[in-house]
Amino acid sequence: MSVKSCEKVEKSQVALTIEVGAAEFEAAIEKAYQKMRKKINVPGFRPGKAPRKIIEGMYGAEVFFEEAINNAFPEAYEAAVKEQELRVVGYPTVEMVGECTKDGFTFKATAPVYPEVTLGQYKGLSAEKEDVKVTAADVNERLKQLSDRNTRLVSVEREAKEGDTAVIDFEGFLEGKPFEGGKGENYSLELGSHSFVPGFEEQIVGMKAGEEKDLDITFPEDYHADLAGKAVVFKVKVHEVKEKEVPALDDEFAKDVSEFDTLKDLKADLKKKITEERQKDADRAFEDALMEQVGANITADVPDAMIENQARQFLDNFKMQIAQQGIPYDQYMKMTGMDEAKLLEDAKEPSERQVRLDLALAAIIEAEKLEVSDEEVEAEFQKMAEQYSMDLEMVKKYLQADQVKDQLLTQKAVAVVVDSATAIKPEKKTAKKTTKKAEKEAEEAETESKSETEAE
Repeated sequence: MSVKSCEKVEKSQVALTIEVGAAEFEAAIEKAYQKMRKKINVPGFRPGKAPRKIIEGMYGAEVFFEEAINNAFPEAYEAAVKEQELRVVGYPTVEMVGECTKDGFTFKATAPVYPEVTLGQYKGLSAEKEDVKVTAADVNERLKQLSDRNTRLVSVEREAKEGDTAVIDFEGFLEGKPFEGGKGENYSLELGSHSFVPGFEEQIVGMKAGEEKDLDITFPEDYHADLAGKAVVFKVKVHEVKEKEVPALDDEFAKDVSEFDTLKDLKADLKKKITEERQKDADRAFEDALMEQVGANITADVPDAMIENQARQFLDNFKMQIAQQGIPYDQYMKMTGMDEAKLLEDAKEPSERQVRLDLALAAIIEAEKLEVSDEEVEAEFQKMAEQYSMDLEMVKKYLQADQVKDQLLTQKAVAVVVDSATAIKPEKKTAKKTTKKAEKEAEEAETESKSETEAE
């Protein structure tokens, strides 16, 4: 193999003209003969036993050329890439140059390569950053979530009302005949959840345990084809009515749901945790805004292959998320009417942003001469083991040291940008208010301020 030329072309591509000589081509032809001879019938010879010269005499010397070219190309291409020290980032397009003879052949391979990157501004940037504020209402909302998780359903001997859960049997009939998917037994239905067809839950309200009733229901026009717009009858029997028993928000509640002895201490802890969560969110949003600027500021002729590879990676991650939810990907696509080609097309814009960001980070690492020591890698392994309560050696088994090193280098590059940046307070939207409205808001703010003090 010899490289006749290596030229840069648009979109960070390189055109290699590569010649495969007589000796290399002869070896490829022999390999092709060994593979193909079993499929070639030659009178007087058992399958696979005909000499190469006999076959070439019958079918022509070129009979093995196509397979030989396919054999010789990958090795010749890889050797040329290595010789020219190219960082290829995608598959090449290949075309033959001239005729192929027993003395060899020449081909041209055009491949996308890692682009040259010129950093723009990456230090001294600015971006908006929200001030973190946690109100008494925020704490109370988190308390409500705790309360909801600890709410019990208790059976009651009264008529069902909205918010109750009714345990029912039901069966739907269309023109007097049961229809598929319209039957359920001992089904727990929360009234007011709107999980059933419109009009169904509303007619359960007022029923008692042991009561039976026929519900007249008309399916919406946008329901699935078999029942869209159809009038049906559901025969319903209520077995049990349950109401929510909401725990009182007091010191006993705090002891039951946390390690704290008082509601006051629980509220203080919730406020602290909400503050930490929002601070992390604010820091992440600030960092993302800065890094988006860094990616946009670079100058690079990004090859399409890098963007397509990233889009494919986004799609693979999406498939994994769907699988984790227990839904087969093909089934999900049919249910949603989505098209994979459309998904890949939609992923192109975010993929380009991600590729530009990755290029920028690599350039910053090089420009700042950032390094990661073996001690830092080991410390990160130890941190992960503690974080996930795993054995250190087990963490190392599933995660390569090079991966951890790359992760730490990326963190250092991001820190270079963030540490030199300025946080700007978002502009508050102002609007003219009537005097009464302004007075009302002032009163609410004062009340909230008092509540916050009490929460603390």
